[in-house]
Formats: sequence, C-alpha cells, structure tokens
Amino acid sequence: MALNLTVRVHPVVLYQIVDAYERRNADSQRVIGTLLGNADKGIVEVSNCFCVPHKEHDDQVEAELGYAHEVYDLNRRVNASENIVGWWATGNEVTNHSSVIHEYYSRECNNPVHVTVDTSLQGGRMGLKAFVCVSLGVPGGKTGNMFTPINIEITSYAPEVSSQSLKRSNKPIV
Repeated sequence: MALNLTVRVHPVVLYQIVDAYERRNADSQRVIGTLLGNADKGIVEVSNCFCVPHKEHDDQVEAELGYAHEVYDLNRRVNASENIVGWWATGNEVTNHSSVIHEYYSRECNNPVHVTVDTSLQGGRMGLKAFVCVSLGVPGGKTGNMFTPINIEITSYAPEVSSQSLKRSNKPIV
C-alpha cells in the first residue's frame, strides 16, 4: 500500500455522515459506514457513502453486514461506477474496534481507506482524517497492523458548489 495516497471527499459524503450521526440511536457513541467511489493512480475519490448499523461492546463489534450488502447492491443498480473504497467512522481517533471493522472492508475491496469525521466540532471545525492500514512485524515473528495517516482533501463537482459560496468568492455564477 502506497502511503502517498490522497483521499478526496465530496461534500455530499460529509453531509450524509453528519446526518447519520445526528440520527443515531441514543446509546450509540459513534456511527460507521461504507465509502463509495473510485481509486486510480494514487487518488481515492469518495463520491457517496451509506451508514451501516452496528453496536460496539467492550470485546466485540456487531455490524449488520446483510444490510450493508443490500444497500451496496441497490446503489450499484443506480450508479454502477461507484465501488467500495473503504469505510468511515465518526469520532476523532482510531479505536480498538477499528481493526476488526477494517478487516471486513479488506475483504470487500483492495486496500480500503478509513476516514474519521470529528462531529464534536472541536476547535470550531469538523476534523477529517484518513488512514490506510499497514502490516508490521518481523519475518517469522508476530505481526500486527497500524493505521497510518494519509492526505485528505475536500473536492467537488461544479453542481455541488452553492451559489452563496460562489458569490462570496467573487466567481461568476454560471
């Protein structure tokens, strides 16, 4: 896995993640989901996502994987060009359960990315981080995994840009 990878996230993805967080069950600390888009030449472009219902316990994670497969299949009918590129979680850090969840996504796609979205707005901003999981160890010894940060950017197509932001930037409205 190349560490010079860049993740580009579209605004609609951020909206969907925040919306899922706001609609979560009262007993849920965080929300997780699947990232959809395309990966090519060191760029992972995330253009869509969906929430995957789950529960985290001290020693395990229960995720509704059947639901995740159904939603992905339905999405493929509408947009066949979007593939699973990784997963997202709300919060500002990688947790103990992240490795288990990442293992599932490693079976769903090659080299999945993990994006965290800090919905607590610490510092007045929504923090975004992206990671890849790399294997560590010595030959013949114990091995493990480590989440390594990678570049993340917000990108948009012209229709995703609001007329208000165009007015503030003094760009002509087309």
